[in-house]
Amino acid sequence: MRRPEMSRRSLIRSLAGGSILLPGILSELLAAEPAAGERSADGPLAAKQPHFPARAKRVIMVFATGGVSHIDTFDPKSSAKGRDGSGKDKLMGSVFPYSANKRCGTEVSDLFPHLREAMDDICLIRSMKSAHFDHTEAAVGMHTGSPTFARPSIGSWLSYGLGTVNQNLPSFMVIAPHLPYGGTQVYASDFLPAYHQGTRVIPGEQPIENLAPRTPSSKIQEMELGLAAALNRGHLQSRGDDSHLAARIKSFETAFQMQTSGPEAFDLQQEDDRTLERYGLKRGETKSFAWQCLAARRLAERGVRFIELVDSGSRPNWDSHGNIEEHRPLAKASDQPLAALIRDLKDRGMFDETLIVWATEFGRTPAKEGKNGRGHHGKCFSVWLAGGGVKRGFVYGASDEIGQEIAQDPVDVHDLHATILHLMGIDHTRLTWRHQGRDFRLTDVHGRVLRPLLA
Repeated sequence: MRRPEMSRRSLIRSLAGGSILLPGILSELLAAEPAAGERSADGPLAAKQPHFPARAKRVIMVFATGGVSHIDTFDPKSSAKGRDGSGKDKLMGSVFPYSANKRCGTEVSDLFPHLREAMDDICLIRSMKSAHFDHTEAAVGMHTGSPTFARPSIGSWLSYGLGTVNQNLPSFMVIAPHLPYGGTQVYASDFLPAYHQGTRVIPGEQPIENLAPRTPSSKIQEMELGLAAALNRGHLQSRGDDSHLAARIKSFETAFQMQTSGPEAFDLQQEDDRTLERYGLKRGETKSFAWQCLAARRLAERGVRFIELVDSGSRPNWDSHGNIEEHRPLAKASDQPLAALIRDLKDRGMFDETLIVWATEFGRTPAKEGKNGRGHHGKCFSVWLAGGGVKRGFVYGASDEIGQEIAQDPVDVHDLHATILHLMGIDHTRLTWRHQGRDFRLTDVHGRVLRPLLA
C-alpha cells in the first residue's frame, strides 16, 4: 500500500505531537500556517488595482549607462563648425550620417538603422534635461528622481503601487551584466519594504545562481521551507514592523517558486529559429544584449511588472570622452535587438500594454573633447518611449541648432516619471509612503504628466 505524501501542515502536526519540546510552539504556529493550496492573494506583492484604468500593464526600461550622445543618435545635427560660447572648443556636428524614417519623418543617425525603421512606433523626446552632470548622481536621479539623496527606484515604487501578477517571480527584475553608474542604488527600495527592491539577473548560463534544490524531493524541501516559514512568521510577529525580516521571509517563498519558474523563463532554447534570428541571437548565446531583450519579452509574458535592461556593452560603456566612434559597436549590439523587441511585442499582441522606456543619464556636448569625443551634457538630450499608450511616430520637444540648449518643451525626470506612472494607471501625487514624519513620493513635490505624448 502506497504511503500518502505528507503535507506541510501534516509535518508541523507530527512535530507538534511527537516532540516534548515543540508541541506548544508549533501548535500556535499551525494556526497561522495556510493549508495546502491556499496561497493567499493578500501577500505584500499581490496585484493591486491602479488609481484609474491603465494604458500599460508593465514597463521594460532600457538604461544605456554612460551618457549617449543625442547629437550622434536620435537628435542629429548638421556638421556645425566654429567655437562655442567660451571661444575655445570647436563645435562638432553629428559624426555619423543620418536620414529620416520614410513613414513618420523622424531623423535618426546610421548608428541605429533598425530603430530608425521602427520610429513610426516610437515617441521620441528631444528636450530631456538632467539634474546633474556627474554620472552617479545623474544615473541615480534618472531612476529615483533624486540625484543627491537615497530614494526608492521607480521599479520599486511600481512594485509597491501595483504588486505583481505572478507570485512565482519577483515583481521587479534588473538584467545587468555590469552595474550602471550609481550601482545597486538604481534598483534599491530604500525606505520602501525591502521586497520591492529589484532582483538582479546577470546574463550567462546561470542568470540566477543557486536555484537548484538541495534535496532530491520537492515535497521534502517544501516541508522544510514550510516549517522555516512558520517559525519565521512567529519571529516576525514578536519583532513588529521589520521590513528587512519580512523581505527575507518573502524571498524564501519566491526562491522556492523560482526553482521551476526562473529557469523556464530564461530558457531561450524554447524559442524558434525565426525569433532568434529576428533578435540577432545565436542559439546557445547567453551574454549579449540580444539575450537581454529576448529574456525581457519572456519575463513580460510571465507577469513581471517592471523589467530593466542595463545596456553597458563592454567597458567603458557609452562614456565616449576621447572618441565618439566608441558609440558604433555599442549601437550595433543594441539596435537590432531593440527593434526586434518592438516587433515581437506587436506580433504577440503585447505592444499596446507594454511601455518601453529607453533612457540614459545625460547627453554629450556639441563641442569636441579630446581627439574626437564629447563631454557630459545634462542641458539637453534624448529619451524615447514606445507602446503602452504613447503616440507613435511622434517627436516631443526640440533642441537648438547645435544641440546645446532646449529650444522647446523642456522635460525633467519628474515629468518623465509622472508620465510613466500615469500610463500604468497611477496618480503620481497619490503614490506615497510615510517616512521620517512626512509623505514621500517618486516625483517629490514636482512632476507633470506629459499629456501631448499620450495616444
